[in-house]
Amino acid sequence: MIKLITVIGHGAELIPHFIKHYEQYVDEIKIVIYKTDKYPNIEDEVRDKISQYDFVNVVKVINDRIYDWNKVTFLYNDVKSRYPNDWWVVADIDEFHLYPYDNLRNIIKICEENNWELVRGGFIDRIGLDGTFPELNDTSIWEQFPNAGFFRYPMSDACPNKICILKGNIELTSGQHYVKIHGVDTWRWQGWNHPLIAPYDKFSVQVHHFKWDSTSIERIKNVAAIGQKYAFSDEYAKMYTALSKSKFKVNITDSKYFFEEGLTYPKFDLYKGWNKLIKKIIST
Repeated sequence: MIKLITVIGHGAELIPHFIKHYEQYVDEIKIVIYKTDKYPNIEDEVRDKISQYDFVNVVKVINDRIYDWNKVTFLYNDVKSRYPNDWWVVADIDEFHLYPYDNLRNIIKICEENNWELVRGGFIDRIGLDGTFPELNDTSIWEQFPNAGFFRYPMSDACPNKICILKGNIELTSGQHYVKIHGVDTWRWQGWNHPLIAPYDKFSVQVHHFKWDSTSIERIKNVAAIGQKYAFSDEYAKMYTALSKSKFKVNITDSKYFFEEGLTYPKFDLYKGWNKLIKKIIST
């Protein structure tokens, strides 16, 4: 059985798109609701949007300070560790995975045959027409964000690595960017070549990041204004400054952003520059 875990503190409007995307890949979707003063109605919104799905359920509800990304990682680890031998997909509500060969179950089967316990990947940032931040609606999310590139890291130095598929016993580190194995961080010990990690050149996951809708600009500003390490406010401040200079549009013609246009449906091989981009991601 393949389980997915996501932590939701905002962005309930993404839930229908998220479920539609992942229902073909996983058997269960488990949700942790992260309530804060900024989004007091998030629990009601989440429960309303998942009520028709019997394979989607809320497993935990907490109240805590907003934008504490370390706490979010703790919640991912807390839930999946209850099923240490199961395979988990870990994805924030705005992260839509595309898997090599478009076959998650086969990838897990290959991992088990080779004693690999996790599969890593990296971000592909999605943006609207002409580099705009669109207002989300009910139509295909891939059509609403047809341009795929890599602008968050160049703008803010935010880590582009992600842990995407892993056994429940493996401990994620802050931001779900890396893991600890036997108490040692993977990027400090053999890095991407750790023997428990599936080889990145064949099994890296594309994490299509639908964070960049019309509500994200204000959210970036708010996270920056907190001014705290736990919120990674420095990264958000850099990004807000960069976007303000471009009048809150992303220059999709800038070669350093690796943009490809017109990717309007979910298929791994559509993004032609992935092999080049993943090599850049793992070098950061």
